[in-house]
Amino acid sequence: MVKIVAVIGKSGSGKTSTIEYLISNLSKEGFTIGSIKHVHEPDFTIDKKGKDTWRFAQAGAKKIAIIAPTEVTIINKKEDQQIDLEEVIKKLEEGLDIIFLEGFHSLIAKRSDIFKIITAKNDKDLKTNLDGTANPIIAITGKVARLKPKISCSGIPIIDIHSEGRKLVQLLKDRL
Repeated sequence: MVKIVAVIGKSGSGKTSTIEYLISNLSKEGFTIGSIKHVHEPDFTIDKKGKDTWRFAQAGAKKIAIIAPTEVTIINKKEDQQIDLEEVIKKLEEGLDIIFLEGFHSLIAKRSDIFKIITAKNDKDLKTNLDGTANPIIAITGKVARLKPKISCSGIPIIDIHSEGRKLVQLLKDRL
């Protein structure tokens, strides 16, 4: 069964760098990995205005597939802004060992079935992210790791991926 690991933090706190590091190192060790990124911008689209796929959607298509020699993308147009994370995970999980989630704090903070890594810029961000986030929290990383936070982290390891990245990889492997 695929394991889900959410990397939670504010913009600019180190989420992408953390996930990139983990994917790079774990895939070299033979893990098959997927990722899901939460985009907050309400008008975000991968579809380009005026392109064929955009025109298909404008004409009323609700699902559009783009197939190229090295990639397949399926665009599901939807009317509401509700996020069905479980549905996306189910569509993605086949053949994967790990799925990394970037963001989705409000959807997964209280869930005990999802491993979490918290990133933060500073003590204030860290406190905000820790408050209300349920275990299992594997580690704290991001910009705050270089600052050595002053707040209590209840025994959660604080890891600077630039100097201690292998430690984070091993912690994650031990939990999986």
